[in-house]
Order: sequence, then C-alpha cells, then structure tokens
Amino acid sequence: MTTQTTTLTDRYVHAVLRSVPEERRDDIGRELRASIADMVEARTDAGEPEADAERGVLTELGDPGLLAAQYADRPLHLIGPRYFLTYWRLLLRLLAWIPATVAVVVAAVSLITEPDAASAIGDGIAAGIETALHVAFWTTLVFAILERVDVDPGLPGWTVDSLPEAPRERDVSLVDTMASIVFIAFFIMVLIGQNFRSWVQGPDGDDVAVLDPELWSGWLPFLIGVLVLNIALEVWRYRVGRWTWPLVGAMAVVSAAFALPVAWLAWDESLFNPAFVDAVGMSSQVLEYVNLGIVVGALVTIVAEVGDAAWKAHKATPLTSGTAPIAR
Repeated sequence: MTTQTTTLTDRYVHAVLRSVPEERRDDIGRELRASIADMVEARTDAGEPEADAERGVLTELGDPGLLAAQYADRPLHLIGPRYFLTYWRLLLRLLAWIPATVAVVVAAVSLITEPDAASAIGDGIAAGIETALHVAFWTTLVFAILERVDVDPGLPGWTVDSLPEAPRERDVSLVDTMASIVFIAFFIMVLIGQNFRSWVQGPDGDDVAVLDPELWSGWLPFLIGVLVLNIALEVWRYRVGRWTWPLVGAMAVVSAAFALPVAWLAWDESLFNPAFVDAVGMSSQVLEYVNLGIVVGALVTIVAEVGDAAWKAHKATPLTSGTAPIAR
C-alpha cells in the first residue's frame, strides 16, 4: 500500500480502538485491519486504484465512533425500542398528575402560611413546573441506565393479555356530555344571578348577594372564564370519545385554576358577602367551619377528579413493555 493509504488505515483504526475496552483493542484492531485489507483487495482486483479503494472502503465502513459502539455493544441512543414505550407511557402518566398535585399542595400551604392569592398561585405554578422537570429528568435517567446495564428490571413484557378492551364507539356519551355542560352553564348562571336575585333580604327588604360583590372586580369573572374552559374541555372529551393523558393534564390544570382561588377566598374569609352573613345570622365560628369545609372540599375535589380521570386513561392505555419478555 502507499504511505497515504497506510496512514488513512492507521488513523481509522486508531479512531475506532480509542472508544473500545482496552482489553479488547488488540483483537479488534487485528480483525478490523484484516477486514479493511480484504475489502481493499476486492476493490483493487476489480481494477480500482489502490488509493481510491482505501478511501472507498473507509467511507463504506462509516463513522469510526459508530463502528466502535458496535464492537463494544454500546447503545448510541438514550432509550432504545426495548424500553421506550414503557418509558413514554409511564412519563405521560406521572406528568399527568404529580405536578398538578404538588402545585395544589404548595399553593394550599402558601395560602395557609401567607394568605396572598397571587403569591400562592405563583408558588403553586412554580412548584408544578419544577416538579415536572424533576419527574422528566429522573424517569429518563432511570430508563437510560436500564438501557446500559445487563440487569432484567422485571418490567412486564407485552402479551395479548395486555391488549385494552375493545372500545365502544365512544366511552363518553352525548347525554353525559350535555348533562355536564348544562350543569356548568347552570352554575355560571347561579354565580351571576346571585348578585341580583337572592333568597335572603336585608333590613331594607332588598336582595342580598351571597358572594362578596367585591369579587366582581377580578375573581368572579376569572372563575366564570375557567368554567367556560370547563365546557370546552367537555366538548374536547366528547370529540375524543374517552379519557386520554393529554385530557387528564388539561383537566388537572382547569380544576386547579378554579379550586385554588375558591379555597384561598374561603380561607381568607373573602368569599361570602358580609351583609349575607349578617342577614342569615351566621356566627363567626360557623362561618369559620363553612369556609374550612369549602377549602377541604375544593382540594379533595381536585384530587378526586384527577384521580378518576387518570384511572380511566390508565385502563385505556395499559403500561407494558413494547416487546415480549427478553430471555436472559
């Protein structure tokens, strides 16, 4: 071979060997040099110039890093097909409820320790985002490690028993959807109407609003807007036909956007109209119990709604590996 050809071969072999285990370098080096020589010889026998044959062989072998990974049986992907489906399904499920739950808890604690609505909502959102990043990072890290160790994690392999039940034409009926929309619309009408017509009259005989009229300067329009989003969510769910993980995530956000402000207003004793409290003769202790019940009810409702939706989405997409169990 020419000096140039030998130099190219040496450079290529060196680039491969520096990325393989040291104890295997001699064997791999001899094998690789022999393969290159045979391939070059085949090309020169066909009439190709030796220098061109050498360059063509090395080009055909490709990136030495890729070849080294093949020799070392080292994956070049973060998470391969063996674990990817399990990883992706698990990640979606964790992200569907853990960040929202943490956001609710942090916001609730913030409201209790420092009753400031804006600060509490900001703390909840920040905690939810940070939790989502942690969930994504650590879940990815675990599966990336599994991809690179020779240990069977015991993940269930795919079998025909993993198939979900054949769905009906849709799991969400039009009747259920319309009932939910009508209920939400009725609730919006009640929120608006209680400011004008009430079953409680003040000393002057005028109707007394149940909720504090000051809430119309910000919170009540916001809550009504969230309820309108809830109607849009019901329409989306009907169009999809069943609960999915994106729907679960959207529902968690919308539920938190309604329940957290209500919980804070109740905790801050800013929810009810003081004139209404006086008109019905509600003592401060009873009002405290009512507000506490609203706080607990709002938080429990979020957890219950998200949990129910997540369970239904889980039944529709069982968590199994994308391949059959791998024999070891």
